[in-house]
Amino acid sequence: MTPASIAPMKAGIVGCGNISAVYFESFSERYGEVEVVACADLDVERARASAERFGVPAALTPERLLAEPDIELVVNLTNPAAHAEVSLAALEAGKHVYSEKPLAVSRAEGRAILDAAEARGLAVGCAPDTALGAEIQTCRKLIDEGRIGEPAAATAFMMSRGHESWHPDPEFYYKAGGGPMFDMGPYYLSALVTLLGPVARVTGSHRRTFDRREITSEPKRGQVIEVEVSTHVAGVLDFASGAIGTIITSFDVVGATLPRIEVYGSEATLRVPDPNLFDGPVSVIEAGDGPPVSVPAAFPSGSRGLGVAEMARAVREGRTPRASGALAYHVLDVMHAVHEASDRGAHVGIASGCERPAAMGEGVWGG
Repeated sequence: MTPASIAPMKAGIVGCGNISAVYFESFSERYGEVEVVACADLDVERARASAERFGVPAALTPERLLAEPDIELVVNLTNPAAHAEVSLAALEAGKHVYSEKPLAVSRAEGRAILDAAEARGLAVGCAPDTALGAEIQTCRKLIDEGRIGEPAAATAFMMSRGHESWHPDPEFYYKAGGGPMFDMGPYYLSALVTLLGPVARVTGSHRRTFDRREITSEPKRGQVIEVEVSTHVAGVLDFASGAIGTIITSFDVVGATLPRIEVYGSEATLRVPDPNLFDGPVSVIEAGDGPPVSVPAAFPSGSRGLGVAEMARAVREGRTPRASGALAYHVLDVMHAVHEASDRGAHVGIASGCERPAAMGEGVWGG
C-alpha cells in the first residue's frame, strides 16, 4: 500500500503487447504508488482488451493518451525502435516517462530524451528494475558490508538460442535495437553497475552466426526472419572502481552451464541470481573447500513495475529515481561501445559516467 503522504501518480501505459500484462497486474495488485487510468496501442482493439482484462478506465490511441491532462506519467512499453519517439512525445506533452529497455536504439536518441526531460523539469526512468529487487539488493548489501572483500572482477553470461521458439512476435529482436546485447544486456549491465559502479572503458567482439531464423512459435510458425544484428557479443568491462568484468550475451547457444553473474572479491566469491528475474538464490563461496553458503534475501520481494513505483515516489519526494534515465543511458553507451570496440579493434572509453544507484532501503519498496 502507498503511504497516505504520497499521492498515487496517474499513469497511462502505451504498448499493450507481451510484456504489458505483468505491469498491469503489478500496478493493480502490488504498487499503489501508480494508478493506471488509461492504456493505448496502435492496435486499439488490443488496448481495449487490456483495459477490459485489467479494469483500466480508458483504452485510447497513443495520441489521445498523451493529450489527457490528468496523466502525469507515461509507461512506454512499445518495441525498442519506437522507444525514443514515444518517450519524446510524452515529455513534449509534459509528462514524466518510464520506458522499457533499452532507453533508445541510438546514443543520439537517448541523449535527446535526457535533454528534453531536463529542459522541462521532468523525470525519466527506464527498465530493467530487477536490480532494485530483493536478491540483487542483498548482493549489493553484502558487497557494501565487505563480505567478499574488495571486488576485483565479475563475470556475466546470458546464453540462449534466441526468442523465435517462444515469443509471439520475435522479429524485432533481430532488428536494430535488438540482438542479445541490446535485449538482455541491460539486465546484466544494470546489475553490474548497481553492484560495482559505472564502467570506464570496454573492448569486445561480436558476430552474426545465422543470417535467417525460422519462427517456431505461434502464431507466426514457419515465417523467416532476416537477421540484421549481431547475435553473439562478448565484452570486457573496466569499471571505474578498478574491477574488471567479462560479459557474453548470445542468441546462438543451444545450451550452457555458465553462471548468470559472479563477483570475485579479495576474500570471497558472490554468486548473483539471474538479473532477468526478481528472485533466485544468493550465495557466498568462502576461502577453503567448503560449499557455497546460502544468504537469505534481506529485503521484500519485488516484481516488474517496482521501478515505476519507485520512480513515482521519487518524483513526489523530489529526488532522482534509482532506475534512472542516466543509468539507462550509461548502459546504452556501454552496449554500443562493446560493438564499436570490436569494429575498431581497440578499447573504447565510456564518456557517459553515471552515479552508482543508491541502495534500496526501508521506506522505498512500495507495496
